[in-house]
Amino acid sequence: MEKPYVIGMDMGGTNTVFGVVDARGNVISKSAIKTGSHTDVNLYIQDLYDELIKLIDSAGGDDKFKGIGVGAPNGNYYTGNIEFAPNLPWKGVIPFAKLMSDKFGIPAALTNDANAAAFGEMTYGAAHGMKNFIMITLGTGVGSGIIIDGKVLYGHDGFAGELGHVTAIRNNGRLCGCGKSGCLEAYASATGVARSAREILETSTKESLLRNTPVESITSKDVFDAAMEGDEVAKEIFNYTGKILGECLADFVAFSAPEAIVIFGGLSKAGDLIMNPIRENMEKNLLPLWRGKIKLLFSDLKEADAAVLGASALAWEL
Repeated sequence: MEKPYVIGMDMGGTNTVFGVVDARGNVISKSAIKTGSHTDVNLYIQDLYDELIKLIDSAGGDDKFKGIGVGAPNGNYYTGNIEFAPNLPWKGVIPFAKLMSDKFGIPAALTNDANAAAFGEMTYGAAHGMKNFIMITLGTGVGSGIIIDGKVLYGHDGFAGELGHVTAIRNNGRLCGCGKSGCLEAYASATGVARSAREILETSTKESLLRNTPVESITSKDVFDAAMEGDEVAKEIFNYTGKILGECLADFVAFSAPEAIVIFGGLSKAGDLIMNPIRENMEKNLLPLWRGKIKLLFSDLKEADAAVLGASALAWEL
């Protein structure tokens, strides 16, 4: 029997969003539950079942579904386990894909959220038809998914591709949430932009709209809004961020020779403010054989549906 639908599920530390997706990448229906309020994973799966089964039934029942794809923090594609995720209420190793498959009677696969985004971009988005590209997600952190020869790069343990935690600044780099110093994530994420704003404002004497906001409260959106009004300090912050990210992207190109690098996430809304310095500094630092050959693209996925679509793409592989 033809199975025209899959389920995409994006698990965050606060909320879990899930939806029914067809083969064209249309989100037919969508809902959500709270993640963090469940200290017992079995109670969480029961609540998930109670809500998701409504969507499954409205689409014609479970025999219409090819699979369930899950994007989760510290999700291991090889094992189907969530392993020691610091921002989830369940500690240790959770055999999540098996728990889902047993509960719903539908095959389930799991990967981390950044790899799910790369799957979605390859299946439905700007990288459709590409076999080699890198997905960079600029949100609260910096996530990444690496596609080589049409397959996600997982490495021997399932956790390859943590490009947000390569060392971007080697001497006196910022402390990252992972415990290392100088990580790309500490500079190129939304929180990194806010940190750059605080540092630059403290060392600069230039007038800036950002000085109207208490320095400890400045967000990346404040920087964007100021830059759009022509604020020179805000533009300097984006140039600094783009320089660091562009230099790192040049190194990533040397590793996998991608056709394109796709930028996604909240920080990508800054458009040319962030893309122009990224492109300039990436090109400047590329080996000559790659200059002018690597596409820099913004994601085509609708932000509201991107996480669900990314996870759903995994389910078509089952």
